[in-house]
Amino acid sequence: MPALSATEETRTFELFRQVKTAPLTGKQAAELQLAESDASAKQASILVVDDSTELRKLMVYTLQSLGYPNIAEARDGQAALVLLRQRSFDLMVLDIEMPVMDGFQVLAELKKDPVLSRLPVIVASGLQELDAVVRCIGLGAEDFLPKPVNPVLLRARIGASLERTWLRERDRQRLIELHREKELLEVEREKSERLLLNILPAAIADRLKRGEDTIADRYAEVTVLFADLVGFTELVGRIGPEELVSLLSDLFSRFDQLAVRHRVEKIKTIGDCYLVVGGLPGGAENHLDAVADMALAMMDEIAALNRERKISLNLRIGMNSGPVVAGVIGRNKFAYDLWGATVNLASRMQSSAPPNRIHMPTATSELLRGRFRFTPAGLVACKGIGEVDTCLLERRAVNR
Repeated sequence: MPALSATEETRTFELFRQVKTAPLTGKQAAELQLAESDASAKQASILVVDDSTELRKLMVYTLQSLGYPNIAEARDGQAALVLLRQRSFDLMVLDIEMPVMDGFQVLAELKKDPVLSRLPVIVASGLQELDAVVRCIGLGAEDFLPKPVNPVLLRARIGASLERTWLRERDRQRLIELHREKELLEVEREKSERLLLNILPAAIADRLKRGEDTIADRYAEVTVLFADLVGFTELVGRIGPEELVSLLSDLFSRFDQLAVRHRVEKIKTIGDCYLVVGGLPGGAENHLDAVADMALAMMDEIAALNRERKISLNLRIGMNSGPVVAGVIGRNKFAYDLWGATVNLASRMQSSAPPNRIHMPTATSELLRGRFRFTPAGLVACKGIGEVDTCLLERRAVNR
C-alpha cells in the first residue's frame, strides 16, 4: 500500500483532531473564505453517496445550509455509478462502508474511467484507521473527512476541491483550445502550401521554404509551349465579364488537369495566353513528347468546350525546345518565369500559327520524328531571330 506524503499525513491527522468547536488553521480559514466568496461554487452539482438514509439526508441538509442547492443522492456505490454515467457532477461526497458496492470499489471504478477519473471525491466516513485513509487517497480521493463531519471544515474542503477542479478544467480547456489553434494553423499552413504550389513548381517552392533568397537556374534542354485564343480581344467586347471569366476558368482548368496528367509545369496565364514548360525537375523525363501530347490534348479540349457551350473558339499553339534560364522574381508576390531565345521563339511560333494548329520549328520537330506526324509550314520571319523553317504537329504516329 502506498505511503502518504508528509503533507497528506499532516493534513489527515489534523482532520482527525478536528471537532466542531475547534478553530480552523490559517490555510483552512483561507479556503473557507474562498468558498464563501465564490458565487459560481454555489451552482456546483454535488452527489452524496451513503447507505444510511438518516446520514445521507443530514449531509444533504448540511450542504444545502452551506449554500449548495444542487444536490443529488445515491444509496450505494452501484447507484452512484449509474447516476455518474447519466449526468455530470462537479463533486462527490462518498461514504466507504456500504452494501452492494462500497466506497473503495467506487473509487476503483472511477479511476479506470478516463472521464469520471477527473471527478473530485471527498470521502466522509466513520472509519478511523489510517490504512483506510491511505487507501482512499491512493485510489484518487481528493480528501478524507471523519464523521461526524465538521460543517465549516466541509465547506472549506469543498471550496478547495472545486477550485482545483475548475483550475484543472480551465487548463484542460486551454489545452483543447491550443490544440484547435494548432489544427487551424496546420490547415492555414496547408492552404499556404497549396497556394504556393499553384504559383511555383514543387521543387522551387521547397527551396523558397528552406530560405533561399535568390533562385535562378539554367536548363540545357526544356520544351516550352504557348497557347493563345484567337480573336480574344473581340470576344471581350461581346460577352459580359462573368461569362468571360467563367469561360476562361473552365478552359484553363481543363488545361491545368492536362498539365498534371502529362507531368509538365504550368508557368502562368496572361490574359488568354497559357504558358507551359516540360523538363523541369520532378516532371516527365521525355518532356518533348509530354508537351507534344499535351498540345494535341489541348486541341481536343477546345473542341469539346465549343461543343458543350455551343461557341466557336480557336486556339493557336507554339512549341520550341532548347536551353532557358528560369527563376523566381518578386518578394511580396512571387512569380516563376522563363527567359531566353527558346522562350522567345516558342512565343513567335504561337503568334504565327494558323488557328487550331500546333506550330513549331522544324529543328524541334526533328526530335519527334517517328513518334508524331507533321506537315511543313514553310519559312516564318521571327522578329529578333530571322527566318525560321517551321512545321505543324498533326497527330501521334500510328506505330507509337
